Amino acid sequence: MRNTRDASALLKRAVEEIGKVIKGEEKAVENVVLTIVLGGHALIEGPPGTAKTLMVRALSFTLDSAFRRIQFTPDLMPSDIIGTSVFDARKDGFTFRQGPIFTDILLADEVNRAPAKTQAALLEAMEERAVTVDGTRHAISPVFSVFATQNPLEYEGTYPLPEAQLDRFLMKIILTFPGPAQELDILGLHDAGFDPSDLEGQSVGKVMARDDILELRRVLATPSVEERIRRYIVDIVQGTRRSTNVSVGSSPRGAIGLLKTAKASACLQGRDFVIPDDVKENAPAVLRHRIILKPEAQIEGVRVEEVISEILQETPVPM
Repeated sequence: MRNTRDASALLKRAVEEIGKVIKGEEKAVENVVLTIVLGGHALIEGPPGTAKTLMVRALSFTLDSAFRRIQFTPDLMPSDIIGTSVFDARKDGFTFRQGPIFTDILLADEVNRAPAKTQAALLEAMEERAVTVDGTRHAISPVFSVFATQNPLEYEGTYPLPEAQLDRFLMKIILTFPGPAQELDILGLHDAGFDPSDLEGQSVGKVMARDDILELRRVLATPSVEERIRRYIVDIVQGTRRSTNVSVGSSPRGAIGLLKTAKASACLQGRDFVIPDDVKENAPAVLRHRIILKPEAQIEGVRVEEVISEILQETPVPM
């Protein structure tokens, strides 16, 4: 893989393969692919039955990456995720038994059901790509990515994610119920014998491996970004802090995420330079979880998506 054209072809193949089993969510599929090749993490929100788990499983299969799933519950402990030291009588000492976090792609299902202590353990792994147990640091896979799911319809027994942890997610991806045409495609897929547990049997191909992902990260960093585009990103992020409906706007990490995703989108389109549209199309996914609305705005029914849309409309597009 030498240039953006090669990267574009590989990324489009990955999106196409996952699209064989995920219907009507092409942008969401693009986002999960870009998340892992950028070395980020994503929060996936959608009602039950919208293929959140299937999409991440299909991603790991297509990228030929190790995959583990953890069902988050109120009694989940940090050691259930990270692992623990156990006494080995043969060695007359303690050895570290790795937890499910030692993988390439981790699906944290219903992540907001775990208590704060467990969230903190996950946060260290997301930020450092390593965990510390009994004073010893253990490295995780270099392509480690967390895809955490939330159900927006049910809040009983949940723990809101801390702002510090939300800010570690590169994107927040929203899945919705499919339209009639997409739902008809889904029924056709299942009528033809689709088995979600057998992706290989559904002719879903494997298009890359770990080394390809690491090489993609190098290529995705190469598109040029003119100063006018960087100023455009700054203006948008500053706009989230000035909005009269916003209590807390995006952090600088949001601006960095917007820059990275814009460069990745340019690569996906086969370009070695970023244009304003690359920024605009990624702004909702990168910023929506980094904005906290004022209580009065929430009472009035103002939505974060509306605030972002208004900011994009009011921010002058560089020519």
